[in-house]
Amino acid sequence: LRVQNKKLYLAAFAAVLGPLSFGFVLGYSSPVIPELRKINDPKLRLDSSQASWFGSVVTLGAAAGGILGGYIVDKVGRKLSLMLCSIPYVFGYIVIISAQNVWMLYFGRMLTGLATGITSLVAPVYISEVSHPKVRGMLGSCVQLMVVTGILGAYVAGITLKWRWLAVLCSVPPCIMLLFMSFMPETPRFLLNQSKRSEATAALCFLRGPHADHAWECRQIEASVQEEELNPSEFKNPSIYRPLLIGVALMFFQQATGINAVMFYAETIFEDANFKDSRMASVVVGSIQVCFTALAAIIIDKTGRKVLLYVSGIIMALSTALFGLYFKIILPDQNNSSNPDVWLTLNSASPGTESSISWLAVASLGLFVAGFALGWGPVPWLVISEIFPLKAKGISSGACVLTNWIMAFLITKEFNDFIGFLTSYGTFWLFSAFCCLSVIFTAFYVPETKGQTLEQIEAYFRRS
Repeated sequence: LRVQNKKLYLAAFAAVLGPLSFGFVLGYSSPVIPELRKINDPKLRLDSSQASWFGSVVTLGAAAGGILGGYIVDKVGRKLSLMLCSIPYVFGYIVIISAQNVWMLYFGRMLTGLATGITSLVAPVYISEVSHPKVRGMLGSCVQLMVVTGILGAYVAGITLKWRWLAVLCSVPPCIMLLFMSFMPETPRFLLNQSKRSEATAALCFLRGPHADHAWECRQIEASVQEEELNPSEFKNPSIYRPLLIGVALMFFQQATGINAVMFYAETIFEDANFKDSRMASVVVGSIQVCFTALAAIIIDKTGRKVLLYVSGIIMALSTALFGLYFKIILPDQNNSSNPDVWLTLNSASPGTESSISWLAVASLGLFVAGFALGWGPVPWLVISEIFPLKAKGISSGACVLTNWIMAFLITKEFNDFIGFLTSYGTFWLFSAFCCLSVIFTAFYVPETKGQTLEQIEAYFRRS
């Protein structure tokens, strides 16, 4: 058992170096944007609009990566897809390091975003297909754990490193992933779908140890593997479209609960509470994310997926409602239609009122980040890696990843417009309503997959 676990954990570790790289991409912009806004070179200096694009263009690249990943994961396999995505990661950072103008910065960010989209699709699929049911939840949750670890790593490194050297550091994890993944097996499910039974048995021997019953597991997988190509007409079949709709809805709610909006406010909220070093405040937020995502990974196979989604959704609904209350108190006569700028709106508040209840904003922020990290951060990525039938996994996962990144882009780019239309407190109360809806959706539609094999989950959707 020890040999089996060590090698299975080694394969999972190699795969989650992809999400670690993805986290560094997301975290890179936070310490770099303030530096590039003050840089002496006018060709590289960012204004407000350019800074916004520098941060959000990654999500457009990731949306494209979701489409591409959905295609290549079924064509070339899970292992090779992870290895190939290290190329746009490294090339994107090379473009950023050698950038002579803003457009090169955009192009580099777009390439790293493309790699991020592929990684966010392929890594959960690889891990779910190599794992056995007792540890699949924990290993699947490590995807999100490594993402937030990468974000925290970029925040911490950004305190001391200049933007070009930070890009050099960010290019290291994908290189290590390429090296490690070259020694790891392809997933047994993919190999059996390609009629490569001997390779699948060898992969199981590596992952489960030499004493496990490989023939029995091969038979279980083969019973659910259908080798024919997916026909578009099959999306009328509930066993195909029901998990797809559940996956898309999970990705929608993950972003609609307002995580990007709350993180957008984080720096200003800490400044209001007299945290003068906003970079250090970002490290605090990143540390909260890592701690609670690690807690989720430890307990998810005991509590189940739905319990964590319930607890997470309720905590986020409460904290976003408190955010709304905070802005309602400090901006009682707010009218944002003429000036939707978040930062100017906050600065127009009464200084006395703001400082006296700044604790409420900081508490709401910490509560929200902890709640998200406990459930709605890691669980949707885990569930979409579990619920799709093998032949629809590529296209269904691609649709989910595309939904997630388009929503992330819309929330990031259109946030000020929301505030202009609904006011600050109205916007956060809307997020609170979406958090409540996410809990209701979980109760009625999300299946509990704890302790089940992927074949049993597939059979559940066929029966229902």
